[in-house]
Amino acid sequence: MNNFNKVTVTDGTRTELHDLLNLTGAEISVNTLPAGISVPFIHSHKKNEEIYAIIEGEGTAVIDSEKVGLNKGDWIRISPSAKRQLFASNDNNLKYICIQVKENSLENYTVGDAVI
Repeated sequence: MNNFNKVTVTDGTRTELHDLLNLTGAEISVNTLPAGISVPFIHSHKKNEEIYAIIEGEGTAVIDSEKVGLNKGDWIRISPSAKRQLFASNDNNLKYICIQVKENSLENYTVGDAVI
């Protein structure tokens, strides 16, 4: 049995990686919102924080009624209870990675967890 899983993500609206990579500690998705389109719902979480990495385009996140501009290279962490919705700008697609993990679950950083 291999100690790793590899998958190639091609263009698409949403690719969820938890099943493809057999993830056991995080949920990760690669998403593209076409220009002028938004995530079709406002949501929050019970236990999981979300980390968004903007990898292409621009848009806006509305977090607890506050508008936050999003541009390529931005990273944003949102606490579980915050109500959120993402919007692509009218002129550009918004491509992002969403990483979802249980809040306060990190026990060690890389240096503390690495075995050399």
